[in-house]
Parts: sequence; C-alpha cells; structure tokens
Amino acid sequence: MLRNTEMPKPDYGIDAPGVIRNLFLVAAACAAMCWILPAVTAGGIQFILTPMWRNTAIGCAAGGALMLAYSKFMKFQHRDRMLAMVNWRGDERVLDVGTGAGLLLIGAAKRLTTGKATGIDVWSLVDLSGNARERTLRNAEIEGVTEKVEVLDGDATAMQFADGAFDVVVSNLVIHNIPSRGARDKACREIARVLKRGGMAVISDFVNTGEYAKEFAKAGLEVEGRRWSWGTFPPLRVVVARKR
Repeated sequence: MLRNTEMPKPDYGIDAPGVIRNLFLVAAACAAMCWILPAVTAGGIQFILTPMWRNTAIGCAAGGALMLAYSKFMKFQHRDRMLAMVNWRGDERVLDVGTGAGLLLIGAAKRLTTGKATGIDVWSLVDLSGNARERTLRNAEIEGVTEKVEVLDGDATAMQFADGAFDVVVSNLVIHNIPSRGARDKACREIARVLKRGGMAVISDFVNTGEYAKEFAKAGLEVEGRRWSWGTFPPLRVVVARKR
C-alpha cells in the first residue's frame, strides 16, 4: 500500500512579526485593565476607563489580526497585482530589492523563459520572520524555479550591479525600513541606475511613496503614477516608473 506524502510548501514568513506581537500584547494588557483598573478618581471625580481600555484592546487586536492576514493571504494577491503591471516577454533580467523569502522574486521567475531573476537582501529578522537566504533558495526549489533565480547579499543603498543591468526592478515594503530620508533617496537612485533604458520599476510601500516618486523623477525616470493596491493591511501604494 502506497503512503500518501504531502508535497512541501513554500514558507514566505510573517511580515513585521515584532509589530504583530506587540499589538496582541497591548490588546491583552488593555483587556486585563478593564478588570484591574476600570475607573480612577481624581479631584473627587470618578473617570470611567473601561471604554478606553476596551476600545484600545479591540483596535490593537484587529490591527494585529489584519497584519497577520496580510502575511498569510493578502500579500499573494498584492504580488500578483504588482507583477501584472509588467508586460512580460520572458527574457527579462529582474531585480527584487529586499527579496526576503522570495515572494516577488519567485513570482517574477515564473513569468520568465530565458530570463533571470536576482534577489538581494540584508536579511533582517525584524522585517520578516525567519528571514534567511537559505529559506529563499528552498522556496525557489519548491516552486520549481531554481535555475531562473539567484539570491545575493546586498544593500539597496549600494548595489553591486552595473548601470543598466536590469529590465525590471521590483520591491515591496522594503525602502521604508531604511531609517534616513537621505539613504532612502539613495536607494531610489540606485534602482534608477541599475535599470535599463526602456526598463520598468514597480515599487510598493505603505509610506513615503511620494518621496520615491520624486526621487525617481529627479533620476530621470518617467513616473507613471502611484496606484492604490486595495485589499491589503496596511493599505499599500505602488509607484510605477520607466526609464526612457
């Protein structure tokens, strides 16, 4: 009798795991405060605190649950919307900036025939649970695109690629993690530098997308707009720019 063996599934991790954890912890603490400190008296006046604790608990729990839902479900639809903005030929050289577990990288690789997709990352565990080059390569193997991808250590603000090396550059929820405005601007300039003439950048984030669009325009890219990607939490906008 043959034993059924389940095929391994790719693991694309939990985005911002520390934020999700803290939201649930605050929610639990506020729920407890409804019982521990439902009211306080100051100046002979009693202030009822239960609604404040309750509403904060509900808000934090809902935020944590929505962020978890994004990691488990929403980000796959968001990836597909981003990649659908590219008119694929199949022979493109693609760069995924801040590839993490390879969600965009592998999605792009599946659209390639003779092309190649490269992912770079600094492998921060704060930004993605279990973030490691080895897991990205394992996901590529499971998804059947090992021959179409390469995964490298790399800083978005100082990429080790030649000018005009890529037809398509993609990135999702990465650039905002760079702490200073100057460094974020430098990352945008690097994206513009490594993009070929006629190439396309598709960059998504929940903040600072106006900054990215301005910096791309300064670097000579034609910014086609910033588009909302509905059905994500937090709501994301996608900057689309081309190098003429």
